[in-house]
Amino acid sequence: MTRYPRDMRGYGANAPHPAWPNDAKIAVQFVLNYEEGGENCILHGDKASEAFLSDIPGAAQWPGQRHWNMESIYEYGARAGFWRLHRLFTGANIPLTIYGVATALARSPEQVQAMKEADWEIASHGLKWVEHKDMPEAEERASIAEAIRLHTEVVGTPPRGWYTGRCSANTVRLVAETGQFDYISDTYDDDLPYWLEVGDRDQLIIPYTLEANDMRFATAPGWVTGEHFGQYLTDAFDALYAEGEAGAPKMMTIGLHCRLVGRPGKVAALKRFIDHIQSHEGVWCPRRVEIAEHWAAQHPHQRRARPSQMDRETFVAAYGSIFEHSPWIAERAYDLELGPAHDCAAGVHNALCRMFRTASEKERLGVLTAHPDLAGKLAAAGRLTAESTSEQASAGLNLLTDKERETFTALNTAYVEKHGFPFIIAVRDHDKASIMAAFQRRIDNDRATEFAEACKQVERIAQFRLMDLLP
Repeated sequence: MTRYPRDMRGYGANAPHPAWPNDAKIAVQFVLNYEEGGENCILHGDKASEAFLSDIPGAAQWPGQRHWNMESIYEYGARAGFWRLHRLFTGANIPLTIYGVATALARSPEQVQAMKEADWEIASHGLKWVEHKDMPEAEERASIAEAIRLHTEVVGTPPRGWYTGRCSANTVRLVAETGQFDYISDTYDDDLPYWLEVGDRDQLIIPYTLEANDMRFATAPGWVTGEHFGQYLTDAFDALYAEGEAGAPKMMTIGLHCRLVGRPGKVAALKRFIDHIQSHEGVWCPRRVEIAEHWAAQHPHQRRARPSQMDRETFVAAYGSIFEHSPWIAERAYDLELGPAHDCAAGVHNALCRMFRTASEKERLGVLTAHPDLAGKLAAAGRLTAESTSEQASAGLNLLTDKERETFTALNTAYVEKHGFPFIIAVRDHDKASIMAAFQRRIDNDRATEFAEACKQVERIAQFRLMDLLP
């Protein structure tokens, strides 16, 4: 594997300012998963009963049998939990995004009507609340298509958002390929939305959460009381709100389930949390589709050339001159395991430096001797590379007095005679005076010390050059 598909970089150290409406310091978004009636059940054509996310400790599937207790717990979510949460959120005037399993929605017309009358967003949560990890690609594609069809039939409008939950490695790609969705949420990898390129499709991703999520009432380690859940939500909100006050607003998602937090002993903590956020100014509580609309308008995607996706010829043409007259470094770097983390200045720099550092001493010496003298004859003759010309000019080395030029010439000659390679320094870290001081200080070092220092400076020069080209 020479191309690593996972993205370990994301926005890096400098995430974009989301510019939430009304200059909000945080976007707090509540999701209510509606799965009741879409779970594993032999009545639904499944081979076994459900075993996931219930109050039954250590639940296991019952092959070929109905699990009466499990079914009734799910039924509680539809019969009682949903309405308790409906009263809570409509009373607080906070709109929800529903992750609706299509078959569950089809079996709950009264709840669907209530969702629509409350102007809640009903996003798709797939066709059935079952595992997708072992589904053949063609079967999963067909399931996605049927989920869209049934959702549209039941709700009256097609879904604009998607979250599978129990997804496969193919899910996000297959959903994006439909071209149907304003956003997909089958990731947990950021505090802000981001764009994912899927073929020709620029797909918006709005990450979801499994930690600020009542599912941990039914998993270990998890919440024991509503107070634990509420305190965690409050701590997360307070930390993110502080980041927003400091100029870096984020998004907080809270995941809920009718049969879990819809129980009276748990919902009280959720109500206290809602009271807490409503006591703060600058809190935006949108539906997810509104986040998608905002992000698409404020932060539209722009495609750019990505080093990890280049062919060899393009990669070497782009980065072969980063190390002076040494394209072999880029040639070797291309064969490393590159991925999205390398689609930035730091990433390409790291890859190139690895090849430079592991090269033979003779090869590294060749890189050093490829560098021109500072303010030397090549500069005077206009024969430097474009990069070197710009770098030397940035420190004023193109505007030397006759005396300064004579001094540099004498130092260059003495340095090369002693060490066997030119004096190298990343001039963008210096001005003319500090370069001269470093020159006079370093010329008396032994060769091994200067070889190591010159190599370090070559890497620093490469870093600056890449920063001119990449984020």
